[in-house]
Amino acid sequence: MTRVVLHIDRLVLRGVDAGDARAVAGALQAELGQLLRADGGAALLAQGNRAVLRAGRVTLAQGATGHALGQAVAAHIAGPAGTPPRGQP
Repeated sequence: MTRVVLHIDRLVLRGVDAGDARAVAGALQAELGQLLRADGGAALLAQGNRAVLRAGRVTLAQGATGHALGQAVAAHIAGPAGTPPRGQP
């Protein structure tokens, strides 16, 4: 079994309302945990030891919640093995 340790020291959320930041962070943490458990962290490990990991552009439908944004960012971070967040195409 591979052990994956992921530390998020700083989460930069540009364009996110301050009131939604906690929901985004909570959903990101929960979804990343689920995705990394599902594939043993293989997709993340393939990226190597990195000081900075950018999720890239994440596009959501108008009116999407902070929770949906957190899930979408987690899917981008988890890499190709990351499945689309629940409720997203």
